[in-house]
Amino acid sequence: MSMLTPPGMGGKYRITGDKYPRMRRPRRRGRLVVALVASVTALGLVGWGTLQLIDVFTGGGDKASAAGPKADCATKASPSASASSSSTAYPKPAQITVNVFNATPRAGLAKKTADELKKRGFKIGDVGNASAEFDKKVKGTGILLGPTSAVSTSLPVLGTQLTGAEARADSRKGTDVDLIIGTGFKSLTAKTAADKALAKLGAPQPTPTSSQKAC
Repeated sequence: MSMLTPPGMGGKYRITGDKYPRMRRPRRRGRLVVALVASVTALGLVGWGTLQLIDVFTGGGDKASAAGPKADCATKASPSASASSSSTAYPKPAQITVNVFNATPRAGLAKKTADELKKRGFKIGDVGNASAEFDKKVKGTGILLGPTSAVSTSLPVLGTQLTGAEARADSRKGTDVDLIIGTGFKSLTAKTAADKALAKLGAPQPTPTSSQKAC
């Protein structure tokens, strides 16, 4: 048996040369593949995490944050074309009795004004000079007086005929209203303009609806 023959081989094999053969176990390729896949996955996760951090610090997350307010947008009211009227039911001029009083030094002004109001459909009551309480003390175009209930009904209708007149309520009984002509009075509002104002006063007002959103 040669001196290079490893013990235990019993001389069955003859080994020549001056080196022992290396007895390696067969490589397990399965473990290498698993290790390779795990390494690639770990690198991918690290890269994805890095990108997320870059987005956070560079403002890349604005798109995500911008979606938040849109979901919580405040509802903006917009008028509905089919809304029912929310305005007061104003009386017609023919349903309003007007007393016309002149608080100016100009004679005949009360009668002239009363005649014009009658042409425009109003009923006329008393016509004459204003009482001492108002005589020569009304600086504007005029004062409209009536019961408290008339402030939101008859007086606005009469006010369309005299621009700038001041509306007041007193403690009278009944539904008649007064037009007291002041020193600033020149004439009633032009009929065309008065008719437009009267039509607008009685027009139905659209009711706001929350059909539109604003962010």
